Amino acid sequence: MFADPQTVTVNAVAQTCARQGTSSPETLGRFATADGTYEVSIRQNKTANRFRREYRLTQKKVAADPISSINKEVSTSVMIVVDEPRWGFSDTEIGYLTAAVIAAFTNTTRDKLLAGES
Repeated sequence: MFADPQTVTVNAVAQTCARQGTSSPETLGRFATADGTYEVSIRQNKTANRFRREYRLTQKKVAADPISSINKEVSTSVMIVVDEPRWGFSDTEIGYLTAAVIAAFTNTTRDKLLAGES
């Protein structure tokens, strides 16, 4: 079970997200800041042949619609998803791949992804 609370650091500011329970059977944990600005959710989906595990960080804010100038709530999420077969790979092997993706995701890689480069 994930620790309560979960703390994430966004732009050098620690955000403490307390456990909020779960919203569906496949959600293993949901954590949010007191004001609801940040949310961490941990999910798992099982099929006959695969597991899909997801760690998601979502930020919500109110921003002006550029067309109507009306303030609306918007959100964005960043997630890490591990999609694995039910057998054939150990947790250690998948851990190596996860660490490799995180290490490869430098500022340059991030900026190119966000710019839509391929």
